[in-house]
Amino acid sequence: MSEEFPTPQLIDDLEIHPDHDNTRVFKDLLAGTAGGIAQVFVGQPFDTTKVRLQTSNTPTTASTVVRNLLKNEGPMGFYKGTLTPLIGVGACVSLQFGVNEAMKRFFRSVNDKKTGGANNSNGLLSLPQYYVCGVTGGFTNSFLAAPIEHVRIRLQTQTGSGKDAEFKGPIDCIKKLRSQKGLMRGLTPTLLREGHGCGTYFLVYEALVSNQINKGLTRTDIPAWKLCMFGALSGTALWMMVYPIDVIKSVMQTDNLLSPKAGKSVKTVAKHIYKTHGWKGFFKGFGPTMIRAAPANGATFATFELVMRLLD
Repeated sequence: MSEEFPTPQLIDDLEIHPDHDNTRVFKDLLAGTAGGIAQVFVGQPFDTTKVRLQTSNTPTTASTVVRNLLKNEGPMGFYKGTLTPLIGVGACVSLQFGVNEAMKRFFRSVNDKKTGGANNSNGLLSLPQYYVCGVTGGFTNSFLAAPIEHVRIRLQTQTGSGKDAEFKGPIDCIKKLRSQKGLMRGLTPTLLREGHGCGTYFLVYEALVSNQINKGLTRTDIPAWKLCMFGALSGTALWMMVYPIDVIKSVMQTDNLLSPKAGKSVKTVAKHIYKTHGWKGFFKGFGPTMIRAAPANGATFATFELVMRLLD
């Protein structure tokens, strides 16, 4: 990307975010939580479909999964395990955005020291710095996201109900996974996915915002529909970059806890997927994921930015 391409404004560099605002971190986390909740409500049906496709032992399609789910479990089957992501994803997105914003402020201070405050009055960052901000947020979030997603996936993929259900709810699932020392299964692929994925995620979003700033707009002047569109494109870019590792994670988190058939490491699980399904196995559920990426992440970023404006 050209060195002349302008870098976008930091949220806290706007006039509405004064440097002496001691509530900045709280506001970042609150807005991130709101964005995460919006993401869950919009994206959960697509996510349930994706997970069942990723973990299916027989060839199937998204339409078949949807038909069977509606037939056997009803419309609310799409929202199985929603309580966990509703709380957990809100916390995860809050952490992602909170760490990302904190890293922006860190790089701004570093840049100010290098330039002595000259030619950096707006606290602008380079695009690589925005990528590092996202990577840091993703890595930090992984330690929260891995167990939350593990519980969600276990609940999403169980087809039994009532007395036939293996897990009676998220609390019961957490207890059983902990008793078998499997709650953190899938942490390694989660770190890989969240690190590079969030780096791409925030970089693309800030690059799109910078284009608007280059046209003379301030960040608060950007309309909600554009924020939603930028978020949609950022989410799409994220999943295009990390989808195969997400499949590996899903397989690891649905495998037998005591005697996993696919293996215990990223490498062995990847070999198992390729041997069983070929290269196409790494893209099972890709369609629903990409369809979900646009509305879910559009809602996430638009909600985050609008809540930030309301809080100031």
